Amino acid sequence: MSKPPTATNTFPDDFMCPISLEIMTEPVILSSGHTFDRSSIQRWLDAGHRTCPITKLPLSDSPSLIPNHALRSLISNYTALISPKLTPNQQHPETLISQLTANSSSIEVKLDSIDQLCGLSKRDFDLRKRLIESGAVTAVLKCVKIGALQEKALKLLLNLSLDDDNKVGLVAEGAICNVIDVLCGGESADSRATAATVLTSLAVVEVNKATIGAYPFAIWGLIMLLREGGLRERKEAATALYALCSFADNRRRAVEAGAVEILVGLLNSGLERAVEVLGLLAKCKRGRDEMTRVDGCVKILVRVLSNGSSRGVQYALLCLNSLCLSSEAVCVEALKEGVFELCLRFIEDDNEKVRRNASSLIKVFGGAGCS
Repeated sequence: MSKPPTATNTFPDDFMCPISLEIMTEPVILSSGHTFDRSSIQRWLDAGHRTCPITKLPLSDSPSLIPNHALRSLISNYTALISPKLTPNQQHPETLISQLTANSSSIEVKLDSIDQLCGLSKRDFDLRKRLIESGAVTAVLKCVKIGALQEKALKLLLNLSLDDDNKVGLVAEGAICNVIDVLCGGESADSRATAATVLTSLAVVEVNKATIGAYPFAIWGLIMLLREGGLRERKEAATALYALCSFADNRRRAVEAGAVEILVGLLNSGLERAVEVLGLLAKCKRGRDEMTRVDGCVKILVRVLSNGSSRGVQYALLCLNSLCLSSEAVCVEALKEGVFELCLRFIEDDNEKVRRNASSLIKVFGGAGCS
């Protein structure tokens, strides 16, 4: 039973994600009947777990995440009830929306409005809905083009994209074009990184993956960040590419834009997230061909098997599976690098996907081409 709110326990326990222990912004129901914040349970599943974090009961290979609209509404309403009274410098959300959308508002007024709306909308579903319905998206997208407002406007756009219902609508409003402009020539590293994060959020909806990838310079801009950006820009760009490259046409686009060599280099430099994208690119023939041309690619993947995280190992095995199946030379090289012995260790791993990929690779090594 939920505890009543107190000074130290403001929210009922039922509003907390059992994984992150934070207030849920997008609660979803697992087949076990338990509710989690979408981002938290998705990370759990992406790590290869196929059990409920609470009951430990097995899940299907592709577990469904059903939006818990009733709980999200309760959290939103409760948040509004317990929100502290506005300070003298804070204004009512409706006033902030009016100031944001008014053509007569100065840059300073718009910046203050966006700043306050960013803070208020992060956990308030109803406010995000009001922003969408008020026509504020057009105003936010205009602000994205203004240097002094760009970073804050992108953060507000990211908040608006938290809800699946809004993701397609934001794309229809023209958000992608504005975000790509920042990706390719944003005012700051933070703006460029946030632009990549917005693309990741929008790409959660399957139809948006194709739409984003088809935009000129979308994937090219992400690869440019991988090549020239700082650490945060590279991480966010790799995450966005991973989200987009689950769509087959985007894998081809990424390979044609030169992603493979850059990703292998970043993986060699310690950016493990690069191997996740490589695992997807290895699913297409052109991607595999490019990997076999990159000097030291197999050795770098083997290093991930030896020293990487569970997720890194999962994707390194996936990548090697694809490469070894298509190239006897790679298969022989992998055997020489001790991949078979490493796979024997992984067949008892806690991560179900690691076990499956290791077993699959062992079968490849047992084939005539690698014997």
